[in-house]
Amino acid sequence: MAQKCVHQACGKSYTDPEEECHYHPGPPIFHEGQKGWKCCKPRVLTFDEFLAIPPCTTGKHSTTDAPPALEKPQPAPEPAPTVAPAPAPAPSQPSRAPIATPQASAPPPAAEVSDSDDPALEIPDGKTCRRKACGQQHAAGKSRDGEKCVYHPGAPIFHEGSKGYTCCKRRVLDFDEFMNIEGCKTKSRHLFVGSGKKKGAGSASGEEMVDNVRHDFYQTPTSVIASIFLKKINKDAASVLFSDPTTLTLDLPTTDTPPKRYKKAVQLFAPIDTEQSSFKIMGTKLELVLVKADGSSWPVLRADEPRTGEIFQVGKAGKAT
Repeated sequence: MAQKCVHQACGKSYTDPEEECHYHPGPPIFHEGQKGWKCCKPRVLTFDEFLAIPPCTTGKHSTTDAPPALEKPQPAPEPAPTVAPAPAPAPSQPSRAPIATPQASAPPPAAEVSDSDDPALEIPDGKTCRRKACGQQHAAGKSRDGEKCVYHPGAPIFHEGSKGYTCCKRRVLDFDEFMNIEGCKTKSRHLFVGSGKKKGAGSASGEEMVDNVRHDFYQTPTSVIASIFLKKINKDAASVLFSDPTTLTLDLPTTDTPPKRYKKAVQLFAPIDTEQSSFKIMGTKLELVLVKADGSSWPVLRADEPRTGEIFQVGKAGKAT
């Protein structure tokens, strides 16, 4: 009877207990947008790249060794209380200065992969379905009639310790629970190899066009500070234009081999001062300082993003009467 290995990054069904198992013994780590495993060095930005990090340890399959829990920071010890002389009472007006509130931006919509397998392509035995949270493996020679693929069409989202997918409402705290969130959409066939074409359309010059990149932002009463995450941006060839008060035009080629290019006209949530706004290209991202034209609070960065429903006050609160 086949059993399923519980080792992280393995998850393979096996019948031979002596079969080699390739896995990660350490817990997953998510820090400041970077993702990886404690047991090895690779760090990536996207969740798909994280799942593709090759296992660093070889051993035997197991059904009992529970994977390590997601590493949590240890609370700092509380300092010993000190006795201080009581200050003389003095009337003071509490500050009403607004506090810059970090915003949790929704990730860009996940690009749809090819909807079905090319019948001309051979599917390797044991190939895992490419759709998120499905995890079913192909059995060579077995009829595919009656297949049922339960998966998540949305992108993974991690915010303030909670984990889930943009396509459904469920949120969990533990990484293993996140990996076991049942899909919210069903298709009649699994997707093992797709069309066989490489992700991302190539241009005539051999560049790979990037459809979506991750972004994040926070704001002050006067500005929005946004980050567009793309590694190795070519500073000499990149173009960042504040085309009009609500449009940001980006043309960002990279120095990769072959080069990549992200090209998009971004519609902003609210108007900006195009003369005062600025940008800076760094090693892993483009940082934008967007000066608000009307001082309003931005719940999202792009006009086409869904609203979170949260309202952040900017400016002084009204005095109670």
